[in-house]
Amino acid sequence: MMEENAVADVRVTCITKTNRDSAHEHLTHLGGSNWKWTREAVIASIDNKTNTFHVVDAAGHRSEVGVVDPGHGRSMYLRTYGDGDWNNNLLALPECS
Repeated sequence: MMEENAVADVRVTCITKTNRDSAHEHLTHLGGSNWKWTREAVIASIDNKTNTFHVVDAAGHRSEVGVVDPGHGRSMYLRTYGDGDWNNNLLALPECS
């Protein structure tokens, strides 16, 4: 039986960007098995501690999805964190359909 305030751990398997080839454009959506959320919804869920999100790379290593606040009025964005380093595992995921 799950606790009333249990947090769901969700695997991200795809992403959407407005320009897939641009290194400077933010993700617009993240998705997985039967779900697709906006970046803002994922950030809110992480901030509210209602869900955790992660990716698994080709070698089977897990990285947590975290929120980065660059400050100075710029938009928050999502990155993965694994093995003690921030990395770009999200950008290696295929496009959501």
